[in-house]
Amino acid sequence: VNPFLSLLHSISSGLSDTELSAMKFLCRDRIRKRKLETVQSGRELFNILIEQQEIANDNLEFLRKLLQHINRSDLLSQLVQFEGEEPHAPDDQPDGHEKPVDVICANVGREWKKLMRELGMPEVKLDRIEAAYRYDLYEELVQALREWQRWKGKDAKVADLMKALRGCNLNLVADMVEE
Repeated sequence: VNPFLSLLHSISSGLSDTELSAMKFLCRDRIRKRKLETVQSGRELFNILIEQQEIANDNLEFLRKLLQHINRSDLLSQLVQFEGEEPHAPDDQPDGHEKPVDVICANVGREWKKLMRELGMPEVKLDRIEAAYRYDLYEELVQALREWQRWKGKDAKVADLMKALRGCNLNLVADMVEE
């Protein structure tokens, strides 16, 4: 599956009718009115934007602006994550982050929000993640840790994770990470 199309599908699935309507309005200067009137989904809108070369795998600036204007920072963070996974991105997270994240995700469970609060994550981000992955506890923590890494950038350190784990009395998990 093409990662770019998968991103657009994911964003489209997350749009409400009101948000789609707002995005269509914001595209009025780029897409003819008659064509916009036929659009019923985000996927259809994105197809038109691709055809008109307004968005592309390596040109996501217009999509970024649309998501900013409809105040969907959760969808915007998906876009940022996609850009970070591009092979040309030198700032990919080092492999050292992957092992601790796997161990933490496999062992923290229901305490994930407590851990993320200890790491300083805003409550609003935690609520969005919880709403998006309501029935998948493991995925909630995976996405929360990814969001924390994006939020902190180069300041996202394993040592901070260790300190937060111990601060939440999750010493067994911290010990497993140290191994």
